Amino acid sequence: MFDSLTSHGTLSLNPFTDPLHGTAPIRHADAYVEFPGYVVMVYSMEKSQALVNTAIWSLTGGILGLSALIASSVWYAIGRALHPVEAIRVEFAELTAHHLDRRITPPPKGNEVGRLAATMNSTLDTLQTAIDRHRQFVADASHELRTPLATLRFTLELALTKPHLADLDRTVRDAHNDTVRLENLTDDLLLLARLDIEDAGRPVHKTADLADLVRDEAARRRPPPHLAVEVRISSGLFTVSGRPALLGRLLGNLLDNAERHANSTITIALTRDTRRHEAVVDVVNDGPVIPAEDHERIFDRFTRLDHSRARDTGDREGSGLGLAIARRVASAHHGTITVNPSPAGAHFVLRIPLHDH
Repeated sequence: MFDSLTSHGTLSLNPFTDPLHGTAPIRHADAYVEFPGYVVMVYSMEKSQALVNTAIWSLTGGILGLSALIASSVWYAIGRALHPVEAIRVEFAELTAHHLDRRITPPPKGNEVGRLAATMNSTLDTLQTAIDRHRQFVADASHELRTPLATLRFTLELALTKPHLADLDRTVRDAHNDTVRLENLTDDLLLLARLDIEDAGRPVHKTADLADLVRDEAARRRPPPHLAVEVRISSGLFTVSGRPALLGRLLGNLLDNAERHANSTITIALTRDTRRHEAVVDVVNDGPVIPAEDHERIFDRFTRLDHSRARDTGDREGSGLGLAIARRVASAHHGTITVNPSPAGAHFVLRIPLHDH
């Protein structure tokens, strides 16, 4: 005898199938014998369809629940990750130019957010330094400009109100000296402002012969009779990348400073440092020794040492900006200016990279 199981209809993956109401192609029948030797069983797929529907609904509900769980977990994780960023934003929003001493509180973990806070604090340090320097510069400039203006006004008012007491020649001479000082000081201030605005890292496409600039600046000197200027230039090319006008101003400021303090001799020597591929300018005078603690301070703006104040007179008086301008120009040309320790006199060293031919 051969047995055969026969089913009517197919299972549906549509979860809305209702096996009790015939939405699935299902028939109900009992077993019966159609031919001798064969037993044909016809059965209903109602239970199978119900199981399929239950499985589909369960799987759908599980997927939706799992998706909601994942979404809420991701939302919570992102919220926790961005909470330090929001805290940094709130702190940064509270900062103003009057409260630059405050800093961003870094998160306890040294992750990317911590590095962001460190970078912002470093930027705030730089900004505060620049603003403090600007405020100090404005205060010093106001003081330096006020002094010659007040002197000039007093001299002229005295000549106008009491002409019988005024020496006309001396009055004109003093007024001229104060005017020249004001002009020089204004030029220095404008140059420093321009150098501060310009990008020191910007490439310079011009070249200059440093040997020619040294000779020109030395030849332009008109030192007092008791001073001698000696120039020493090594053989070879001394081409540097830079603007000749600014480099000439740099050399001129160094020589002005040496002339102001020298007793009898000024020496300017130009040599080559082949190992570092740099041009080296040594400016030496036999004046007072610069104390070691002042080797960096003298490059600050409006800084004048006590002995320089005692020696400065008339139109040779310095504004305290010459060395500051010299260092700023050197920095703009990727060079340096330092003071070498010296048992006698002052020794300034200028280093500028040579131009690659």
